[in-house]
Amino acid sequence: MSAVPRAVQWGDGRASARIIDQRLLPFELRFLELRTVDDTVHAIRALAVRGAPAIGVAGAMGLAVAMRAQAGHARAGFHTELRRAAERIAGARPTAVNLSWAITRLTVRVAREASRAPSSSPAQLAAALVDEAELLRTEDEAMCARIGTHGAGLLSDGARILTHCNAGALATAGIGTALAPVYVAHRAGRRVEVMVTETRPLLQGARLTMWELTQAGVPCTLIVDGAAASLLRAGAADLVIVGADRIAANGDVANKIGTYALALAAQAHGVPFYVAAPVSTIDARTACGADIEIEERDAGEITSYHGSPSAPAGVTARNPAFDVTPAGAVTAIITDAGIVRAPYEFRSAP
Repeated sequence: MSAVPRAVQWGDGRASARIIDQRLLPFELRFLELRTVDDTVHAIRALAVRGAPAIGVAGAMGLAVAMRAQAGHARAGFHTELRRAAERIAGARPTAVNLSWAITRLTVRVAREASRAPSSSPAQLAAALVDEAELLRTEDEAMCARIGTHGAGLLSDGARILTHCNAGALATAGIGTALAPVYVAHRAGRRVEVMVTETRPLLQGARLTMWELTQAGVPCTLIVDGAAASLLRAGAADLVIVGADRIAANGDVANKIGTYALALAAQAHGVPFYVAAPVSTIDARTACGADIEIEERDAGEITSYHGSPSAPAGVTARNPAFDVTPAGAVTAIITDAGIVRAPYEFRSAP
């Protein structure tokens, strides 16, 4: 795993949030420095940074960095700018609950500091934001390691894992969620191999998951999305592990579009279907999957690729970025607090 750079880290002595520009992978490894609210919002919306945990950490770090520039304001002005910045960043991608969770955590930290020390200056409040963002980053790193430890117990020597999209190191501040058990088992000397769906329309599986697995030396095979069901029927995989962008109180899971079809295929052919996600992805306030807002992205992502048209001009297209897998199709949820099995009733984090 040392060969995979951190997807989210500090830059310039915590004067910026430094992210890998994932739009350029696997052909170019380039870093972006996020210094303003505009930088952070654009990076999240444009998928320069993606994956629910990484979005949350990058959003928090971006907010903290941006507010350092507001340290010269009066307290009232600082709080006004913080509210505006927090709303903008939290709204950049609505489906991934980690983003709003992380931003809320930073604003609560500032409110607590201001209440505890009424004379604290904007500079001190900005420093508290940076401290909380760093705490989030280190917690995310540790969270990934715990998911890996819990999930690795599901992987026997010779295990063949099917995954969708990218829920590895590029999607977090650590070693990933869905891929964390793979990395832990691989480091322990177990023979594991991963089958990766290309993940239409932006090919996160082909571009990102295959890149990082190759960097880590894990045997991996790329397939088109439409081949997954027939390969599951043929017995080509022992289990499926995917990530999640939001998990409802009843265990319904929102994840990258195509996850639902994969879950149905796994269920039909008796293949265990696991979801790996931190407890921060569990939204106990959302009763079920029907209540999850599904982001619709620009139709141009499916009518063209890298600027070249792939469909007739003017066609109507829909581009939902996520779908919802019912809890009944989920064998278990691998969290940093342990493995949770049905019935799922998340009244609070497990």
